[in-house]
Amino acid sequence: MNTTPADQPPRHLGNLDANLRFLEQTGVLTPSAEILEIGSGTGGLLHELRQRKLRAQGVELREAFIKQARAWYGDVPITHVTGLALPFRDRSFDVVMSFDVFEHIPDSDAHLREVARVLKPGGSYVLQTPNRWMNVVFETIRWRSLTAWREEHCSLHTLAELETRLGQHGFETVRPYDIPVVNEFFRAKVRRYAGLPGSLALSVVNPDRFPLRFRTNLYVQATLGRSR
Repeated sequence: MNTTPADQPPRHLGNLDANLRFLEQTGVLTPSAEILEIGSGTGGLLHELRQRKLRAQGVELREAFIKQARAWYGDVPITHVTGLALPFRDRSFDVVMSFDVFEHIPDSDAHLREVARVLKPGGSYVLQTPNRWMNVVFETIRWRSLTAWREEHCSLHTLAELETRLGQHGFETVRPYDIPVVNEFFRAKVRRYAGLPGSLALSVVNPDRFPLRFRTNLYVQATLGRSR
């Protein structure tokens, strides 16, 4: 249920600041790039890119989120979809991006086939997804169960697993990025789901200092082969 007051923007569903830093570091945000966001949510990131005059559009499963995005940001170009199929021609985009989406997709192979289909040869899939090594611990605490989290986060990967899967779908270069995520959004999420013990743990151990393969979140740029 949406409890956002009418005079306030909808709640961001991801770590907007960290995600923008990642996109800027990849260099994919060029004026001529055709950009697709999969899972636009309530439209915060897409709105930011449109404000920068970038040629960005999105798709979203939940009509309620699209309504929130348009109520606050106006006629943002978000298309409602009902599954993994993307309503675009082959080789339509220079960049496809997704944030906190990949881990929710049961058939991630079908998802990657669609991403590769709509990308131009040499195009980039830039994504953020929780790291399986770390997220299993967090979700177990959140749900107070060893198995309940698997329904929502059904496609968690380690960095090595993600690199392998992307390679199987024609992505020739897979580059992880060092993106700090511990900001107020992250701290609030830990407080909400892990309470005081989580906040105390975060004050002692900063996950941004872990090696990339053991970070809480994986930020990856995958480049599709030009022979596709």
